[in-house]
Amino acid sequence: MTTNVAIHTHSVDIDDALDFVDTLEYEGGEPVDHIQQPAEAVAWLQDHGLLHSGPDPQLAAGTGPGPEAERAVEKIRLVRAALREILDATYEQRPPYPAAVATVNDQMRAQQRLVLVANPDGCSLDHRHEGDPLDGALARISDRIAREVSGEHSDRIKVCANDSCRWVFFDSSRTGRRRWCDMATCGNRAKAARHRARVRDAERAHLDEPVSAGA
Repeated sequence: MTTNVAIHTHSVDIDDALDFVDTLEYEGGEPVDHIQQPAEAVAWLQDHGLLHSGPDPQLAAGTGPGPEAERAVEKIRLVRAALREILDATYEQRPPYPAAVATVNDQMRAQQRLVLVANPDGCSLDHRHEGDPLDGALARISDRIAREVSGEHSDRIKVCANDSCRWVFFDSSRTGRRRWCDMATCGNRAKAARHRARVRDAERAHLDEPVSAGA
């Protein structure tokens, strides 16, 4: 008998998990939220393979207009903020706020369940959602980040050194010394800012020079 591994388990890699946190990003220091409605969250999660594509009656009920949709958005933002606090605390090497830890722990309890199913070739592993599939997707994101910040590569969790950006990312560089979300944007801006500061300092130093009597 042949046993096959599940072909679809909604696994989450760290880059996708961090991209979810970065759906609240900063442009020039101002927050820009890319998840304003539950439907936007569902679309993002489907694009990243964390929810099935196509119609889902349970998702449709929770993302339509009304109080359920408002509660869904509130939960998404609450979990995202808690994960952001966990990541910031890891980067800053400090204890996270207890409320953030409690939120992530609560969310991780909403998981999918693996089941064995029969097929013409033998057996395979599949999964079944228990409860809200949106809850399950948030649980898997929370689980992936929790494993990363508690693992041996937690020092690779970085926050962009540009204070008006603060994009969170996983540093996969060889040296592990990456400081910017992107060298072509924030990195070059920082270099340009340092250059302008040096020019200003040089100009001020020149202005502060005493003028000789014969000048």
